[in-house]
Amino acid sequence: MQSLCGRPTDNDPLWHDVQYCTQGTVPPAPQPRPDCLKTTPNYVVLHGKPENTHNYLLLPSCRITGIECPFIHMNSAANYWQEAWENARSGGSVPVQYPNIGLGINSQGARRYNQLHIHMAGIRASTQRRLQDLESQGRMATQPSQWAAPGNQAPISGPAGSGDRVYRILKLHDLQQNLFTLLYRNVVVPNSLSMAYQTMIVVPKMTATGFAGSFYVLSSDTSLHDGTSTCDYLLVYSS
Repeated sequence: MQSLCGRPTDNDPLWHDVQYCTQGTVPPAPQPRPDCLKTTPNYVVLHGKPENTHNYLLLPSCRITGIECPFIHMNSAANYWQEAWENARSGGSVPVQYPNIGLGINSQGARRYNQLHIHMAGIRASTQRRLQDLESQGRMATQPSQWAAPGNQAPISGPAGSGDRVYRILKLHDLQQNLFTLLYRNVVVPNSLSMAYQTMIVVPKMTATGFAGSFYVLSSDTSLHDGTSTCDYLLVYSS
């Protein structure tokens, strides 16, 4: 799997950051030492760019280049999405301070750095409203096996002027299952797609009283009409 997952000797800035947080290995100049916001045996949490209170990254502590690495959907992999939510939620170790939270990962072609990283960021209120409207219309999967069905695909608007992108939408009551495994088994394999091209976004359902106890899980890629390979249309990184 090394060709898809990388080697410990690889020269990637985010991998250098992980090695600094977990082993104290100073990044090569001129790369600065990162702020290690949380370090565990399975992952580290760092600031995103730009640095603010609603833009963080969760990265595996082992070498994983990105979504294309087969290890992430195997039984032995840590549940990185659950860990991201537990950190980003209100009361978490590194809470995302924004009315609505989004967790996301980019495809291989859409990312800048080659160490797996889940964005923990804000998401627009319009995205939350749109997803709740789609739920009320029954336009999303409630079982992973339905995730790729055309009736569970819908357009969602990005920033003003950026247009709509189409996403496959699945509602889950928790993140106990490995989302990478669900994506691989229910979307990628049945449709002869490539994991490397996928983007995935998790949006916790929120109401006026806070977290509503379920999650919208979105996937997309350029095989869909108006699909996208990046989570950047939906997540809010800057102020």
